[in-house]
Amino acid sequence: MAQRALPNPYADYNKSLAAAFFDAAGRLTPEFSQRLNNKIRDLLQQMERGLKSADPRDCTVYTGWAGIAALYLHLYNVYGDPGYLHTAHDYVKKSLSCLTKRSITFLCGDAGPLAVAAVVFHKLQNEKQAEDCISRLLQLNKLDPRAADELLYGRVGYIYALLFVNRSFGQERVPQSHIQQVCDMILASGENLAKKRNFTAKTPLMYEWYQEYYVGAAHGLAGIYYYLMQPCLRVSQVKLHNVVKPSVDYVCRLKFPSGNYPPCVGDTRDQLVHWCHGAPGVVYMLAQAYKWLRGVRSGMASPPASHNVSQWSQVGSVMATHHGPAGVQ
Repeated sequence: MAQRALPNPYADYNKSLAAAFFDAAGRLTPEFSQRLNNKIRDLLQQMERGLKSADPRDCTVYTGWAGIAALYLHLYNVYGDPGYLHTAHDYVKKSLSCLTKRSITFLCGDAGPLAVAAVVFHKLQNEKQAEDCISRLLQLNKLDPRAADELLYGRVGYIYALLFVNRSFGQERVPQSHIQQVCDMILASGENLAKKRNFTAKTPLMYEWYQEYYVGAAHGLAGIYYYLMQPCLRVSQVKLHNVVKPSVDYVCRLKFPSGNYPPCVGDTRDQLVHWCHGAPGVVYMLAQAYKWLRGVRSGMASPPASHNVSQWSQVGSVMATHHGPAGVQ
């Protein structure tokens, strides 16, 4: 593992040291809050300078204009400063001008820009443009009937965009029936592949990405199962207990002695500690399994996995969510 990850040099949580950052109620102290606000302003200025050389045709949330718009939208939600909302609007317009018309997901496809734009327009009280974005978002499901099921480029990533809209609007702007249709496609796909590749004796569900059975959050089983267990998807209790739970238990059995997880089924290399591959992404699935399924295996598997995450943090010099410590933490 040490070949691809660096030991975490930081001490474990210490309650006495935390008093400098949090008050008795768990709120940020005024001094620490001010430090964070100052750092946010510094980093925004640094980011804006870097954006002068950014790819003008990258529309995505993951690496492009929609991601910058989503950041400013979040800052508006936190601080209430209208300037942040208008900046989000400027960036989301750039994103809508260069949609890919290829991928359907929130992070890497057109669903993300459309979902973020719908929320920005709604908060600017431009309901006509917001509704147009939602309408276009609903049509994306017809774009690629052969889409994969995973989070980064597949149907689960599309579902995230639909849930993002409903959560941000505080009402059901995307019909539950539409979300349910996509969810049913994901379940049927997993059951069909498990039967086709003779996995049913081990797990009722199986998914692949580029002919590999990925385990982690970005491309694999952990990311898919995390969303199938979300209450807002309304997967039936029968499916949860007879199909999803045994599939989660199968992932738990893949755990290495270190507490880490393989990137793919059958891969014996204990090297990757990323959000996309390894324990950092699997932890989310385990926590959701414990919360909603109360499974013995699921609940017991999380502490070793999170311990593994805390012990190994960085991969090279990458600092991002996908391959770096931002996602690990």
